[in-house]
Amino acid sequence: MASIRWEGVFPAVTTKLTADYALDTEAIGVGLERLIANGVAGVVMMGMVGENAQLSAPEKRTILHTAREVVKGRVPILSGLAETSTEQAVAYAREAEKTGVDGLMVFPGLTYKSDARETVEFYKAVARASGLELLLYNNPRGYGVDLTPDVLAELMDEKTIVAIKEESYDTTRVTDLLSRFSGRLEVVCGVDDLILESVALGARAWVSGMANAVPRESVELLRLANAGEFEKARTLYRVLTPLYHLDTVVKLVQHIKLAEHIIAGSAETVKPPRLNLVGAERERTTTIVRKTLADLKAIGY
Repeated sequence: MASIRWEGVFPAVTTKLTADYALDTEAIGVGLERLIANGVAGVVMMGMVGENAQLSAPEKRTILHTAREVVKGRVPILSGLAETSTEQAVAYAREAEKTGVDGLMVFPGLTYKSDARETVEFYKAVARASGLELLLYNNPRGYGVDLTPDVLAELMDEKTIVAIKEESYDTTRVTDLLSRFSGRLEVVCGVDDLILESVALGARAWVSGMANAVPRESVELLRLANAGEFEKARTLYRVLTPLYHLDTVVKLVQHIKLAEHIIAGSAETVKPPRLNLVGAERERTTTIVRKTLADLKAIGY
């Protein structure tokens, strides 16, 4: 099993679609090439930003095979694992391993809010299903399940569990996790508008949604922060933060795809029940994107 280096930006890659909601594998490939060219450390296919829950099993297989064919080992590939039962999650982990991806970003079981005992048993089952490295996805605000330090302590015997995407929106959690599990568990920032704060506390990797739209600038921001160049990092962060705020709302997928459309030209189509932004909502996001681009230019980006 290849070891993933948990440092740098890992975009939660958007799933490119045609106007009739079919996968656009050519556009997926173009998007991956753009991300790699701009210096990302890895890619996460079919996270929540990748509309995992709206994809069929054949579509998921197609996306993983497309990613493998395009990336060709240049950066690690992780697949989101978002299933409604332990049985389905175990089966997906085994199938993903066969495709040759490097790791899994594992959601809690969807639709059911498991208690601590159930959560531990779920993650243990997934961890034992394959040899892939696991990045646990902690988003209690979104999924109602919180991987607290006490819950994580019960999972540390599972050697494939190597990192946690921390998205509790509580930066004190970064310190608590590193104090307790430093050297055993990597803490990865999962909130775009908390990245600088998280790095200041010790995180060195970032699973980012809006990096799809601004990969070069996001990579540079994290590089500056990891290098301790916080004055320069703060200047860039202040420009990017209005855009990053759009990663933290219910319609983040629509906002990210629209921003990527404006900047890179890819389609903004989302799978129903999501619908593309319209009217004042779309105009507001467009205004934020265009102002961000102008402000970036003003500071030399």
